[in-house]
Amino acid sequence: MLKDLHRWNQTNLNEHHTCSLLYKLKATPPLLLPLPLSTSLSNNPSLFLAQSVPPSLCIQSPSLPLSLSLSLTLHLDHSPVVSEVGGRMLPRRLLGLLGLLVLCKGQEESGESGEGESCDNFTDLNLSHCFMGTSLYVRLLLYTRSNLDCGRELDHHHPSSQPLFKLHLPTVFVIHGYRPTGAPPIWIDHIVHLLAEQEEMNIIVMDWNKGAANLNYFTAVTYTREAAQNLTGFIITMQEEGASLSSVHLIGVSLGAHLAGFVGANLKGKIGRITGLDPAGPMFTSATEEERLDPSDAMFVDVLHTDMNSFGLRGAHGHIDFYANGGADQPGCPKTIFSGKSYFVCDHQRSVFLFLCSLNRTCSLTGYPCASYNDFLDGRCLQCEAFKPAPCPVLGYDASRWRETLLQLGQTKVFFSTTATLPYRKLSYRVDMVTWNQYLRWGVVYIRLHSGRNFTEARVDHKLLRFEQYTSTRLLAQFDEDLPQVQKISLRINTGNVIGPRYKIRLLRIRFTPLDRPERSTMCRYDIIMEENMEVAFRPLPCGSRL
Repeated sequence: MLKDLHRWNQTNLNEHHTCSLLYKLKATPPLLLPLPLSTSLSNNPSLFLAQSVPPSLCIQSPSLPLSLSLSLTLHLDHSPVVSEVGGRMLPRRLLGLLGLLVLCKGQEESGESGEGESCDNFTDLNLSHCFMGTSLYVRLLLYTRSNLDCGRELDHHHPSSQPLFKLHLPTVFVIHGYRPTGAPPIWIDHIVHLLAEQEEMNIIVMDWNKGAANLNYFTAVTYTREAAQNLTGFIITMQEEGASLSSVHLIGVSLGAHLAGFVGANLKGKIGRITGLDPAGPMFTSATEEERLDPSDAMFVDVLHTDMNSFGLRGAHGHIDFYANGGADQPGCPKTIFSGKSYFVCDHQRSVFLFLCSLNRTCSLTGYPCASYNDFLDGRCLQCEAFKPAPCPVLGYDASRWRETLLQLGQTKVFFSTTATLPYRKLSYRVDMVTWNQYLRWGVVYIRLHSGRNFTEARVDHKLLRFEQYTSTRLLAQFDEDLPQVQKISLRINTGNVIGPRYKIRLLRIRFTPLDRPERSTMCRYDIIMEENMEVAFRPLPCGSRL
């Protein structure tokens, strides 16, 4: 080893310094005892010497042999070149460098022990692991209000051996999906913190990154069954130690949603709740109920869809299915492949961000029961009669409030629209118009609400609307911003007519009913004459009153 050190020195070190040599043997406490350079340490084996070094001087040298524990204090006067250790000659600067490394190592070890028990972090892999392929390995990381930033890995066979784990509290499992890059999900820390704000609970992150991180997606899919068996065994152990299955809530993202469903099926549907965030579509599009998430997997299953035309699964798979913007093509997400990675993941990931937003109480996203998204946009299903006296269901953790009603109704589809950015919520008005025009016209409608210098616009352009003599038309107007005091409304009906005369359109009545703010008054206006493709502005009046 000394020969290796000497060879390393000849290629890396040339400077000469005088040193106080400190030789470290196994003993405590350390004695600070500088030795002359001429002292042979082999003749003094009982000495234990150490010297503290500022952390800023700590360095890493992967090419330096570290089996010799030495430390030196360097002085800047030029003196003999080498020190004698065991009869062999060692460069003094090399000994100093070795000493720094040893002391830095000791400081790191003392720092870890000073902080108490170390944290257990989510497995962090990289692309090389994905290319090589990973085998399934499941870790269960516990978080509570007492250790939100420091996970504790649970013993699969003795969960109660961890004192922070309270069997009498509700337990929420967070289950990620396919990890093609091996990196931890960017949302893990956020969902842990936000869940802890809801109520006191055990939050367990199921880390199956080893297994999910595979370039071959089909390999990850096959591992979901094995991972589900692993988690099933853990939950059974929880039950044997006193936990209630009805207090267990599984939140599965993408492939993790089906994994959660397999766990629920293994437990005969007796767990309390499964939340599926955009369940994965590839390899599940033609799956039977036994081969994917379905309502029988838990006492209550709620599902959010955001990417049904790509990585998400079409159809209805819970007691209630929420379809954001129809379940596909989320606003603000790239439409072309030239946008890179975001083109592939934006719509799919939006399910997680919408759920986080609901947990954060920054957005209240109401779903309206309807047969299709087009019917919803047409304003045909804006009533919540089936849920009275409660309002229509709201997306997120609090959806269980509607559980009993939903179980009676059977599978229910609800739709809502969002904005492109936080807080995602749109302000919705039901608009009822009665037209009286001589000629049949087809067009789209643009509505602006004004408050002082501020305004927000809704475009009802998903299809052409029919305007004819004495016809009642209902539509849904959704605005990106909430203007609490509407002082003026402007309206334009665009027919696309650019040649020929402009036809007049007469509105006998137009009524605006706020859907998200029931405490606000309904606004009306009567007998408006406007030209097609031209904007008309008016001051809204309380319904029932006239000028």
